[in-house]
Amino acid sequence: MEQKEDKLKEVISHAKEYGFVFPSSEIYDGLAATYDYGQLGAELKNNIKSYWWKSMVQMHENIVGLDASIFMHPTTWKASGHVDAFNDPLIDNKDSKKRYRADVLIEEHIEKIRQKIEKEVEKGIKKFGDSFDEAQFRATNTNVLRNMEKITSIEDRMRVSLENNDLEGVYQLIMDCEIVCPISGSRNWTEVRQFNLMFSTELGSVAGDAATIYLRPETAQGIFVNFLNVQKSGRMKIPFGIAQIGKAFRNEIVARQFIFRMREFEQMEMQFFCRPGDEMKWYSYWKETRENWHKKLGLGDKNYRFHDHIKLAHYANAACDIEFNFPMGFKELEGIHSRTDFDLKQHEQFSGKKLQYFDPELNQNYVPFVVETSVGLDRMFLSVLSSSHKIELLEDGSERVVLRIPPALAPYKVAIMPLTKKDGLPEKAREIIDSLKFDFLCQYDEKDSIGKRYRRQDAIGTPYSVTVDHQTLEDNTVTIRDRDTMEQIRINIADLYRMIDEKSNMRSLLA
Repeated sequence: MEQKEDKLKEVISHAKEYGFVFPSSEIYDGLAATYDYGQLGAELKNNIKSYWWKSMVQMHENIVGLDASIFMHPTTWKASGHVDAFNDPLIDNKDSKKRYRADVLIEEHIEKIRQKIEKEVEKGIKKFGDSFDEAQFRATNTNVLRNMEKITSIEDRMRVSLENNDLEGVYQLIMDCEIVCPISGSRNWTEVRQFNLMFSTELGSVAGDAATIYLRPETAQGIFVNFLNVQKSGRMKIPFGIAQIGKAFRNEIVARQFIFRMREFEQMEMQFFCRPGDEMKWYSYWKETRENWHKKLGLGDKNYRFHDHIKLAHYANAACDIEFNFPMGFKELEGIHSRTDFDLKQHEQFSGKKLQYFDPELNQNYVPFVVETSVGLDRMFLSVLSSSHKIELLEDGSERVVLRIPPALAPYKVAIMPLTKKDGLPEKAREIIDSLKFDFLCQYDEKDSIGKRYRRQDAIGTPYSVTVDHQTLEDNTVTIRDRDTMEQIRINIADLYRMIDEKSNMRSLLA
């Protein structure tokens, strides 16, 4: 656990030092769980958005985009269930005075048991080597089976308690599992209470219930209330999807772990409208499609796993998460949900307007079913940053810090460096930048020795560094260095565009 905490600290420190992420309002001692994306963070964030948007909208003829307002009519949130049911079960430790989400405490306890199982499997691999049958071992080993029974029992109790809103049952489960506060180490807990996560504010100058509106806690409802607007104006045929990237706000009491859980965050969501009865087919399709989208980045297939929801949301008939191995362990990165026709029917009921689709093939009207994919942009950012951050030992015994960011997402694609600040080399370097800057974000770097400049570019994830020297003035060739291999080759300036484009464009990710 300490190693993981150290890794997260390294990532946070690197993010600040190199201009990826800053604590918000830092000159005023900051504001809890709010962060600002710096000059490189803004670029990386935009590139992740671009990869998602292009793969979702540009690559699918039947998916279109939307950008809905953050403020919505307050009845929206009554219809969606957020006013009555958007709660987290919270528990306080009386000794540390820290507050936790009760369900997360139990899930972390389950994860510790799961780690015991993985340690047993690792022991088996070491003991039996190539002859080890992992499937048989998991099915027969007494320690593995005992721990699996424990997990199943805890998950079943948690599901029943949460579904019945039995907060006493959740408290009793925490006590029976002997779960302690990570800070105080004690089991001196308060009872479990519900806390609504929506931020409310006043609209206009008159205070009162009629003027109370909410900052949206999710972007999905903006899509649902615009279902007919998009369908009719875009002449969309079912099945079709509406995609949106936007800010959402949740008054998280337990906001921590850097940008993983914040009160203001960004979502990349797509709601896919389909015929009733087809939803499970599309649910499976989007599970596979979204998993492939993540794995194409090359952050390591073993860093992803699916987790089926223990408690289904009130609107869902199937739900799972794609979890990523963050520095804090496996946590939710993206949710895929079959939302049935709940949302559109609720908005029909509360608005009095029909939200139905006439299907010419079936010659009938119906309220479509919806399959949702929702990925947190900030969490996506953290997954890329944390898995790309490497400290490497080189052949000469020195170390380098490198961000092996997928080149298509890297903030700068190329750094252009004059070997010295004289003899016309800076002018030649500027000339090269002028020819490349229409297609690639370039950085001009002339400060310090060439070795230090290479290290700086490694640390911010720039895929290529180009050095302009005296030979360049004679034959129009430059030295280009690869971030990952550190290999340097001599090429003609005319070949620079092709080489940078091959490595850093999104075509290979989208194919």
